[in-house]
Amino acid sequence: MQSMLSSDEIKKSAGIYAADLVASGMTIGLGTGSTVFFLIQELGKRVQQGLQVTIVPTSSRTETLARELNIAIADLNDVDKLTLTIDGADEVDPQLQLIKGGGGALLQEKIVAAASEQLIIIVDKSKMVEHLGKFPLPVEVIQFGYKQVQRKILSIGCNKVELRQKENKPFTADHKRYILDCYFEKINDPVGLNAALHNIPGVVETGLFVNMATKIIVGYEDGRIEEVVSGKS
Repeated sequence: MQSMLSSDEIKKSAGIYAADLVASGMTIGLGTGSTVFFLIQELGKRVQQGLQVTIVPTSSRTETLARELNIAIADLNDVDKLTLTIDGADEVDPQLQLIKGGGGALLQEKIVAAASEQLIIIVDKSKMVEHLGKFPLPVEVIQFGYKQVQRKILSIGCNKVELRQKENKPFTADHKRYILDCYFEKINDPVGLNAALHNIPGVVETGLFVNMATKIIVGYEDGRIEEVVSGKS
């Protein structure tokens, strides 16, 4: 009987698979999270073997790890466009709409993704869902008046809104803003909800990545890797 891969083994397999999409000479966006961690490790090995790649990181954590592995770093302001960005996701629905931001880097992740010709998402099978929303939707807000923003989000149909905490203090993202974790349970209209949230004063960005992903790389327990491409099954 075939042995099943552990969660980390699935993520590592998907990360190595995604590394094959990176050609020497590329400048790419590189995301944040546990699956991307394995991709960065693999790219670091390939850089030692001669791969020439420059990355625009989406978080301070990704930047730190890349520097430790001697991967070249670029500032997004110094780049015209990115060939591709590779990132993870917290949920992916059948239309390739995403919830991201579980790690708190959603603002930079979305800016980098928007500057890219392709957004490639690497996940394990557990992140593929029929409807977004079981995972709490992160919404980045300015600190001033955040409780008013909480009330507004509740008023548009959210079941619960919590200020994200870390070590018994409000979590602050890389740009010193708060994250509100919004429990919708089921998001039927990601595009409409994203627009409604952006209409609330104080909201900086949402974790809804709508109509952005071009390809999903999915790892399975049996070792299979599948690609799901935008517009195709």
